[in-house]
Amino acid sequence: MLLDNHGFDLWSDGYDEEVGISDEDNTFPFAGYKEIMNSIYGDIMSKSPCKILDIGIGTGTLAKRLYDGGNDITGVDFSEEMLKRSRTKMPKANLLQFGITEGLPPELKGAKFDFIVSTYALHHLTDDEKTKFINLLFSHMDKTGTIIIGDISFRNMVDLEKCKNQCGDEWDEEFYFVFSEFEKALNSVYTLSYKQISHCGAVIKLQVGEQIHE
Repeated sequence: MLLDNHGFDLWSDGYDEEVGISDEDNTFPFAGYKEIMNSIYGDIMSKSPCKILDIGIGTGTLAKRLYDGGNDITGVDFSEEMLKRSRTKMPKANLLQFGITEGLPPELKGAKFDFIVSTYALHHLTDDEKTKFINLLFSHMDKTGTIIIGDISFRNMVDLEKCKNQCGDEWDEEFYFVFSEFEKALNSVYTLSYKQISHCGAVIKLQVGEQIHE
């Protein structure tokens, strides 16, 4: 079920609780959520302080930890209610309401970041839209920057179909990452790494230049 910004506004009250229950129960779609967030947090904090752009910042679960760690946070989300929750946690962050299907907010023209992160947001874009959006994101960082994506993701179509069959009616038809396909579309330009955290969640890193080492 694809939700618009109004749907996410309505979901904002119970979002964090619902995510936590799914993670604790190791069920689709948020199995591995905490471990994914901790992995991204550790990668960024090893190079802190940094300028960070968080795409689909939501209620600020990850961004608040990075903010408290002394990093400069810019966040984008299409749900104003989600952003309200982030603003109370991070009063000095630059938080912008904008739908990523349209690209990035005009306020970010010319802005550069050390890290761009996105957690559980990019699966709302089609595969072609993901590729175009990744290219746009890289125009906002120098050659040493890194994009880190934590999302519903599968190493290949076999794993996706297995999860889909196990979920039954709980499965939502969205545009989940299949790394074998995602890598084909981007590995001629970027260096990618992939870490499967749970049966339905993973961390993907993209850089221009040197090989990423895990």
